[in-house]
This record gives sequence, structure tokens and C-alpha cells, in this order.
Amino acid sequence: MQLLLTNDDGVNSDGLWALIREACKVDGLRVLAVAPDRERSACGHGISIHQPIEVQEIDSPCEQVSVFAAAGTPADCVKLAIEGILKEPPDFLISGINRGPNLGTDVFYSGTVSAALEGALLGVKSMAVSVTAFEGISFETAAEYAIAQALSAVTDSQWPALVNVNVPPVPKSSLAGVAVTRLGVQAYRDAFTKRQDPRGRTWYWLGGTLQEHDDPEDSDTMAVRNNMISITPLLTDLTDFRAVETMRRLPLAWPRRKD
Repeated sequence: MQLLLTNDDGVNSDGLWALIREACKVDGLRVLAVAPDRERSACGHGISIHQPIEVQEIDSPCEQVSVFAAAGTPADCVKLAIEGILKEPPDFLISGINRGPNLGTDVFYSGTVSAALEGALLGVKSMAVSVTAFEGISFETAAEYAIAQALSAVTDSQWPALVNVNVPPVPKSSLAGVAVTRLGVQAYRDAFTKRQDPRGRTWYWLGGTLQEHDDPEDSDTMAVRNNMISITPLLTDLTDFRAVETMRRLPLAWPRRKD
């Protein structure tokens, strides 16, 4: 089995190396890790088309794992690995383990999820994995789960092309189980802080405070609140098929011709 690893926190992140250490324990598993050479959090699905992507190999803790740092985005790393480095597509892709949650509508901004999406677009079963905390994190439980799930999913014909996993930051003994969920909502208030520099020029710092709200019980946000690992199947096709049928019955505008 050939496993591909990537992330958006950078090649030196603790989450990625927790996955690498866990992968080293599996006999017969070949692993290629290609990750950004620096943090690329919240970069979405950007790709580099105006500059070359420098690649540097990094020392690996075991012979079956090869690690590369790439001067590109998470999506770049996946494209580079699948279309430039590997001779054959990998059997499975894990993107992560991300420091911090990728819940609800935040998946649209996440470099972690975008890397997994790129894998799915290239025909590889892919999983984005995050631990829902920023400080004092232990990645071992999430790494153990992710590798075990990848080994199981690769031979399961019913496993979806793309899933998003969020692991609560609690000891394994405190986990309440695994829940298959839908996306919740992540809404923020005071997203921008306005300031002026010493020369009087205005600048804005994007941040914000997460608003408390009630999500459906079957959402990813509620699962994590209940100390459950959330796994959400995602689609690569954003088409609203119900709206397609509705719009086909609507009168559509057409540009007027100039006389």
C-alpha cells in the first residue's frame, strides 16, 4: 500500500510527524510525505502558477517513509506528489494532522481540507484530519485513528472519495465514539480589528471570536462537543442540483444587442 501524507501547518509540524511515526509501525506500508516548507494555514485551494516550486528531501525516521518539503501550497504538494514524484497514484491520502479545528463552514478556507480535496479530484481516496485545539495538543490518538482508518478504507469499495475528520483534544479513554456527521456552522463576530500605523495609514487584522450557537445534533460541531470523533463525507461537486431544475424553468436574461 502506498500512502501519501501532506498538511497545511508545514513539514515540521507535530501533527504530520505523529502520522509519520505511526506509519512507521505498519509493516509493508510505503509512505510519501510532501508538505509545505512553512505554515500555509487558511490558504484554501490556492495553487502556484506564477513561480516554480522548490523541493527538498528531509531526513526520515524509517526506511519506508520519504519526506519532502515543497515551497508551495497544500494543493501544490498533492499535485506535485501524484503527478510529479510518484510513478503510480497512491492508494490513500491523509492531510493533517491539523492543529485546530476544521469544522462546519471553515472547511471552505482550510488548506488541510483543500489538500484532501485535491487528492479526491485526482482520483485518490482522501481524508483531512484535525485536532480541535490549538494548545497542549497530543496528536497520538488522532494519528492512530487516521492510519487505522486509512488501512481499512483503502479496500472498502463503499468508502467515499473525501472525508473530513475532527478529533476532540481529550485522552483516548475519554472519547465517546465515532459519529458520521454533516457540516455545522462556524460564525464569527468582530472579524476585523481596525488600527492605524504610525504614519496614519489604516490596516485591518482578520481574527474574530467564534459565536456560540446551537447546531443540529448530527453536525460535526455537536459531535466534537460530545467528545466524539466526527467524520463528515464531502462532495467534490458543488452543483446545487435542485436549483438547476428550478432555474431551467425560469426566464433567463440575455444581453441586449446594440443597434
